[in-house]
Amino acid sequence: MTRRIRIVSWNIRKAVGLDWRRDPARILRVLNRLAADIVILQEADRRLPPRPPALPPDSVRAAGWSMIDADPDTPSIGHHGNAVLLGRVFTLDRLQAIDLPGLEPRGAVLARCTGCGGSLTIGALHLGLRHKDRLQQMAHVLRTAEAFEGPVLLGGDLNEWRPGRSLLPAGSPWRAVLPGPSFHASRPSLRLDRFVVSPDLIVRDSGVATRQMAERASDHLPVWIEIEGLA
Repeated sequence: MTRRIRIVSWNIRKAVGLDWRRDPARILRVLNRLAADIVILQEADRRLPPRPPALPPDSVRAAGWSMIDADPDTPSIGHHGNAVLLGRVFTLDRLQAIDLPGLEPRGAVLARCTGCGGSLTIGALHLGLRHKDRLQQMAHVLRTAEAFEGPVLLGGDLNEWRPGRSLLPAGSPWRAVLPGPSFHASRPSLRLDRFVVSPDLIVRDSGVATRQMAERASDHLPVWIEIEGLA
């Protein structure tokens, strides 16, 4: 039987919760409870230079995660706040950090990982506030991801709030997965946090963490997806 891979995506708002306390330990506690194999984070560092990480690296490692250093020129654990944490069974094979077009400074990370009997490219992204920028940014990430061999899963805060509006190019074989309303965490109504998968991946399940599970740790609730089909 093929093992399912569970991936969690979460905009952690620099580890500042609904109580306005910055509590990295709370973030890591929630991630542990979600039992993810791979974690995709947005707003994983503080935005202004030198961009210190919102989650102390020593605490991340102690919690059992390895971090992908996508921006070695800064102390951040990500690139433009986008970070990927790998569970113990996964190793990094290839990394590409991307600067995205648009009005605001935005970026993404693509990481080719091996584990659980196969390989998978993970994309971490946080798209812009303007719809036309989001369309350009998604197209740019998809073009870049297509250069990676094998299955690809993109995840993050895509900032698309209008129901039924797709960010995928017309006729694209990629599929969007919307786990459910994840924003605002106090009263979830918007499906900002989403996944996009290549056609060779099998999606078995997806969902949104409950407010109780998320402990008021961010203004977004974590979303998750379970997949099969690693190459």
